[in-house]
Amino acid sequence: MLYAQQNTFNRVINLKSVPMLRMYMVRRTKEDAQRTIKSIAILLYNTTWKCGRVERLIVNYLRSQFRRCGRASTPIKEMLQHLKLSGKQKSEFLDAIKRLEKRRIIRIEGF
Repeated sequence: MLYAQQNTFNRVINLKSVPMLRMYMVRRTKEDAQRTIKSIAILLYNTTWKCGRVERLIVNYLRSQFRRCGRASTPIKEMLQHLKLSGKQKSEFLDAIKRLEKRRIIRIEGF
C-alpha cells in the first residue's frame, strides 16, 4: 500500500483513494487497437533511456531492421509476429507503442 505524508501534520493518506494518482491501464476499443496494428512505426531517435523492457524490445527491433534492411519504418503487425506476442502481452505492447510515440522516440503512421 502506498502512503504519503502531508506537510507537518504527518497524517497518512491512502494514495489509492485519490483518483488522479491511481495508475491503471486504459481500456482501448477494438477499432483503435486494430488501427494501431495496421499502421507503421518509424524510428525517430535511437535511444532506450528510461524505457521499460517492452519499449526496449520495440526500439531494438526497429534499430536492427534499420541496420539490416536500411529502413527505419516497420509495420506493427510484423513486429507482433516477430516478437510472438498474444493476449495481455499484446496489450502491453500496444501501450508501449503509445508511450514511445508520446515521448517522440517513434512515430506512428496509419493507413
